[in-house]
Amino acid sequence: MALAALAVIVLLGIVLLVLPGLIVDHDLAGGHLTVVDRLNAVNDVRTTLLQAVGGAVVLFGAYATWRQLRVSQDGLNATREGNITDRFSRAVDQLGSDKLDVRIGGVYALWRIADHSDRDREAVVSIMAAYLRTHLAWPPREPSVPAADVSVNSVSPLETRAADAQTALTCLGVLYQHRRPEWLNASLTDLRRADCDGLWLHGVNFDGACLEAASIYQANLSEASLIAANLRHAELGTSILRQVRCLRADLRGARLVKADLSSADFSRADLREANLRKARAQGAVFAGADLRAADLRGCDLTGADLREARLEGTLASDRTIWPTGFDAQTAGVVVTADPGIEPDHLLPAAALTRRVPLLQSEPVPDPPASAN
Repeated sequence: MALAALAVIVLLGIVLLVLPGLIVDHDLAGGHLTVVDRLNAVNDVRTTLLQAVGGAVVLFGAYATWRQLRVSQDGLNATREGNITDRFSRAVDQLGSDKLDVRIGGVYALWRIADHSDRDREAVVSIMAAYLRTHLAWPPREPSVPAADVSVNSVSPLETRAADAQTALTCLGVLYQHRRPEWLNASLTDLRRADCDGLWLHGVNFDGACLEAASIYQANLSEASLIAANLRHAELGTSILRQVRCLRADLRGARLVKADLSSADFSRADLREANLRKARAQGAVFAGADLRAADLRGCDLTGADLREARLEGTLASDRTIWPTGFDAQTAGVVVTADPGIEPDHLLPAAALTRRVPLLQSEPVPDPPASAN
């Protein structure tokens, strides 16, 4: 440091004491000036050089300051990442606790991390899905969980019987608006009487899951997969189910009033006693679906595929829009008065705790396997 300082002093001495005279002599090119004029010229050159040196010092100082700020910012980022990693690890550890309140705290801790760290959002969403699969397996394995064959009227809302899982589901449905990861697995989960109102579940895989009597009001399920899922008595009013896959799903008694079912696939689904009033089902596929005793009054089925669909006793009105060439009378549809404006949806709490009526229809057994 001492040598560097000495070198700088010597360099400044040369620049300010020696270099001005050399520059004046060079510019004169053999000419002559009086002593006073030459001294003034040297002083002018020295002033210019001094300003240049001052500017260089200012620039160097600005660079050094920027560099120091950059180093400090890198240090802060490293510290912040370390803190997030520690918080992430502690939150994940909390999810494995035996205490319910600790597990809920772990879910909220991960949720907060995802809100402040885009890099960790995808991992948090995946953890929430894994948490649902491991803690709400379907069919149930734990003796403390209501059995698969009990009436849903004897099953408590998810927020009551598994508050931590309901919190994880809500966290997943809020954070998944960013669609990362692009594919999310929540299949074979027990979501009976779950609260999914307003959640973003776009493209989520719910294959084989049980969402019986779940409240899925004004949710986004576009492109979701619900193959062979149980959606009996589910509240899906005004939800978005564009291009959803509900092949072989059980939607008996489900309420899809004013839902957007555009281009959805309900092939071989059981929609008996389902309420599709005012639903928008343009281009939807109901090939082989069972729609007996369903309510299609005011439903828009423009371009829908109703091949081999069963519609005996299905309710329709003069506001029901059928696909071109479809003969509703031949299909056994019952035309009745349109109910008019649909009433407002029940409050979420009421929708989750309401007793569902007994279904008049029985599940259709699978056809016997053909002998080889």
